Amino acid sequence: MCLTTKLVNIFKQSRNNKLIQHTTRNYAQNILTSNELIIENLQGKYSGVTVFGMKRPSRKNALGVNLVKQLDEELDMISDKGKARVLIVRSLVKDIFCSGADLKERIKMSPSEVSIFVKKLRSVVNKFHQLPIPVIAAMDGSAFGGGLEIALACDIRIVSANIKLGLVETKLAIIPGAGGTQRLPRLINPAVAKELIYTARIIDGKKAQILGIANHCVDQNESGDASYLSSLDLCEEMLRNGPLALKMAKTAINKGLEVDLHTGLAIEEACYAQVIPTKDRTEALEAFQNNRVPNFVGE
Repeated sequence: MCLTTKLVNIFKQSRNNKLIQHTTRNYAQNILTSNELIIENLQGKYSGVTVFGMKRPSRKNALGVNLVKQLDEELDMISDKGKARVLIVRSLVKDIFCSGADLKERIKMSPSEVSIFVKKLRSVVNKFHQLPIPVIAAMDGSAFGGGLEIALACDIRIVSANIKLGLVETKLAIIPGAGGTQRLPRLINPAVAKELIYTARIIDGKKAQILGIANHCVDQNESGDASYLSSLDLCEEMLRNGPLALKMAKTAINKGLEVDLHTGLAIEEACYAQVIPTKDRTEALEAFQNNRVPNFVGE
């Protein structure tokens, strides 16, 4: 039985039993440019790492229709090809990660067009969360609104100390609409998340780490890419491990967080069952026995 079927059955059983309560390092193998988004597939010791570089300097990487469309297409490409083992999301614009919605575009939209666009943006942000591989937000610049929501949908956030972060939508008489009201309270103390959203407060990178929004906070370097370099170091650690194990670990964690502990343990069991018959598990045992480094192939 495939993992998807097993997970569906687990969720069904859980419902039936009423269990659920409600710088720059030059490692690019190839570079693909799509106007406002640059895709790098790294090589050498970083082979298996794909980098999304947002590059819309005139709008501080604001999430306009075109950039959202390109993110959507490239996320689908990663899911379909299945070659990437880790994704890094970064900015190629100095001092900014993503400024949020493109208000110059937004002001020209009708209410119905705004609704359609926000729904699309929410879908794209969800795709970051749903990618089967680890996703790291390397934040060498500030992030507001939808830009921070993209980072919240990633598995890990690395920030530089000097950046600013905030879900500032209430200042515009709206609310975070791409997952911010749901992901931030799940990540940190819900009362603190409410305070940040109600006040539209802006915090720095150090405070973000203290609150648990960021995994790591690093001092910025002269090249302005300290968080990106730190994310590469983290990728190097991940790439030593079994690719399928990383995917199953992410699935078990993400799905498990949505349900009660009993159901979560059943999800873990289903995910563990997927790695038992793999070539990589056998390779890991043989490498351990022979005191050598394993050569994982993702099978």
